[in-house]
Amino acid sequence: MMNDLPKPGARMASEIAQAPAVFSSTARKDLSTLLDGFDVSALRTIFTVARGSSDAAALMLSYLFMRHLKIPMTSLPPSTFSVYGGVSMPSSAGLVISQSGASDDLVACAQGIRQQGGQVVAITNQPGSAVEAASNVTLPIGAGPELAIPATKSVIGAIAAGQSLLGALVPDYRENVIAAADAMDAFAAGPQPDLAPLQSGLLRANHVYVIGRGEGYGAAQEVALKLKETAALHAEAYSASEVLHGPLQLATNPLFVLILDTGEALAQQSLDQAERRFVETGAEVFRLRPPQAEFQCPAAMAAMLLYMVYPVVLNTTLALGLDPDTPSALSKVTKTS
Repeated sequence: MMNDLPKPGARMASEIAQAPAVFSSTARKDLSTLLDGFDVSALRTIFTVARGSSDAAALMLSYLFMRHLKIPMTSLPPSTFSVYGGVSMPSSAGLVISQSGASDDLVACAQGIRQQGGQVVAITNQPGSAVEAASNVTLPIGAGPELAIPATKSVIGAIAAGQSLLGALVPDYRENVIAAADAMDAFAAGPQPDLAPLQSGLLRANHVYVIGRGEGYGAAQEVALKLKETAALHAEAYSASEVLHGPLQLATNPLFVLILDTGEALAQQSLDQAERRFVETGAEVFRLRPPQAEFQCPAAMAAMLLYMVYPVVLNTTLALGLDPDTPSALSKVTKTS
């Protein structure tokens, strides 16, 4: 019966509300026993393999891992293996992130990395997936079923899983992971900031830049994607440094700029400069920072920024007369090659 259907956005709203608990429980997991046989000492490079929201989470984790492991970590297009025959992978590892673990190209890439001498760690939310079967080690997000097409709690959970993975690889980092879980718990339990001005700005906007630095740049990628897939709003993500080159010129036309600030001390000069330049060109600028930003864990702050912005994206989409749970052109599992 029609009356039994959930209200538009109800699924996404419910899953956003679950996200802090998912982050906290996933971050607190001790993954050391799962990594038996995974040798990080021999690694010279780590490649992330993901698409969509999972790729945004991978970008956040890349910044985090490079800070602590001091080895390069960058994105590997899945088509490198699924279409173009693969590359040599000795002394390398692939970190595959997928909510469903069902995309054929991700499976082919995981298989190819292992066949070419690399190790594969998967972060997935679906137990028993094809990606899990193709990987050396699988770290569960543990978010439970995610019914809305746009991923929210599984993205925030993937960040936590990555932090917990780093805590297992670098024992000295483990206390940061627990502190991040504590900070997320405190943030979710406290009063949430009034972001009505941000929603008003998005409703007025035809074009949006979402800007961040470090882990905040990965969060910007995810927020821009969410605005596209739910509200059908043109949004692009940029590093606070890169945006001051050619893309700054677009601000001479009406442009709304959302700056995601993780509070990281090293990023403040760059973010301040970007904010000042966009204000000078006449763009409407909104800068957002979590209340707990003094806690210097940029990955956790990026997760908090997503938790803050997801409801704004949800409500903006509803205000535009759209249902964020079921974007008309999308499906939950995207099959690509």
